[in-house]
Amino acid sequence: MAETTIKVRDNGPYLVQGEFVVVDAEGNAWEKKGDVALCRCGHSATKPFCDGTHRREGFESAPRASG
Repeated sequence: MAETTIKVRDNGPYLVQGEFVVVDAEGNAWEKKGDVALCRCGHSATKPFCDGTHRREGFESAPRASG
């Protein structure tokens, strides 16, 4: 399987790159390939995917990995 990377974007979505499957609570799947932005703010009309609403809502989060 190809490498999958999840990047946390400051004040924005999770950017998922690679091949992966997103599964909802009922087991329904979205098979995705390439770059996909996942909502972190909870305001997107296209959840679980980002639609850019975080900008209008003023979402702020900039976590950093600790070593």
